[in-house]
Amino acid sequence: VQLVESGGGLVQSGGSLRLSCRTSGTIYYGSDMAWYRQAAGNERELVARMTYGDTKTYADFVKGRSTISRDHAKNTVDLEINNLKPGDTAVYYCNLQQWISGSEINYWGQGTQVTVAS
Repeated sequence: VQLVESGGGLVQSGGSLRLSCRTSGTIYYGSDMAWYRQAAGNERELVARMTYGDTKTYADFVKGRSTISRDHAKNTVDLEINNLKPGDTAVYYCNLQQWISGSEINYWGQGTQVTVAS
């Protein structure tokens, strides 16, 4: 399985971005997809997750200004963030989590840089 993110870039504070993640390979039924981010010097943290059943979870720091969406037919996941803040500057990673023979397997994209200028 391969994941490729796109949509990052430089944006002014208060602006918006839409990140997209395309997948290829075998995606099994029941997989969850998510977006994480990692700022310089920090650990990777969950931004938003969407289960196969379309349950959405958001981190407190994006709640109310972010929307995760998923296309099951295409196995893609998007993340829109509004009212971006300098603290949102980070590399954003797409994540696919699926279970094969009872084992949890995580796949990651290469990341896309988001820089928010004040």
